[in-house]
Amino acid sequence: MDNNKLKEKFNQDGYVFIPGFLSKMEVDLIRAKMEEFIATRLSEMPSNHIFYEDKNDPSSLKQLQDLQKYDEFFADILTGGKFERIAEVLLDDRVIGRTLEYFNKPAKIGQPTPPHQDNFYFMLNPPNAVTMWMALEDVDQGNGCVRYIKGSHLQGMRPHSRTQTLGFSQGITDYGEKEKESDEIAFPAKPGDLLIHHSMTIHRADGNKSETRTRKAMGLIYFSKSATEDVDAKKAYQQVLNAERSDK
Repeated sequence: MDNNKLKEKFNQDGYVFIPGFLSKMEVDLIRAKMEEFIATRLSEMPSNHIFYEDKNDPSSLKQLQDLQKYDEFFADILTGGKFERIAEVLLDDRVIGRTLEYFNKPAKIGQPTPPHQDNFYFMLNPPNAVTMWMALEDVDQGNGCVRYIKGSHLQGMRPHSRTQTLGFSQGITDYGEKEKESDEIAFPAKPGDLLIHHSMTIHRADGNKSETRTRKAMGLIYFSKSATEDVDAKKAYQQVLNAERSDK
């Protein structure tokens, strides 16, 4: 698909799926670097950038935030490469790479990701940003593939409230009133397949029901340079989250 058609589909649906965005060799290298970082360098990260399904079980690691701040390899992926270029195509603007993240849903205990819109967290005006999700291993409906509501980025911000899901602290409160399960578009993916969605697109993922398989992925977020972030509101929101987390 050429860039014009890709952008047209993104504008219409609120997301695009690009199979084989990275080669097997590229994915294998990223996985190796992730595994090395997790094994040797988690102590360099603040605790509010590390999330576990069970904080007493290191094998239940589910999310790492801002990996680009701790390793040049991940910084190079986020900035100046093919991910940044496709973000600029879709947003029709220069972009700022905000974060590179690691996601996992551990076998049997990986929790669902609640339905939400990313701009509830981003607090951008206009809400011109994209989130990218790239599979690092086979993902399907059994271990928690991503699901979208087509065209939902054009329907405004839905009400959100606090959830119990670490790393995804807010969820849409009236989800299901305007949509039904058949409206969800599920995206099974293979390693190197890339999903990209607009910051207003409603999306969610099931928990990992597999007895043996994990669900590892890499996430990247890009803001349009023309978008303005409500820094004060975001700082206040983060302080509330940190306080709630420290109480647990």
